[in-house]
Amino acid sequence: MNRRYVEIAKRAKHRCEYCRAPEVVFNFPFEVEHIIPLSQQGTNDQANLALACRSCNLRKGSRINGFISESSKSIRFFHPRKDQWSEHFQINIELGKIIGITPVGEVTVEYLGMNSPAQVAARQLWIRLDLFP
Repeated sequence: MNRRYVEIAKRAKHRCEYCRAPEVVFNFPFEVEHIIPLSQQGTNDQANLALACRSCNLRKGSRINGFISESSKSIRFFHPRKDQWSEHFQINIELGKIIGITPVGEVTVEYLGMNSPAQVAARQLWIRLDLFP
């Protein structure tokens, strides 16, 4: 486990800082990930660390941007330290889906697979259990 896990998890309120999954429903701690990967000149500073569920962390990998369908313009991913979640995403409670409401939100939802069938099914259960949002 990352030595900074306790402070990062506390700051994140034990939720994935990308998809807002509640850590309490998993049988292992979430991961401390580099928002800007070390391979892209990111640092180990607290300001560059985020709590991420396994799904978001694996799908994000070492990327920091992507392309929205039908666009050739590179768009950066959501940055948990610099961006406000509610400015880029909305939750459709009835469907259990996260909706990107800005290009940053759209590309993050798409690349991190936030609305994969497994993610939506889990989110719908968390909503029924009053664990999400």
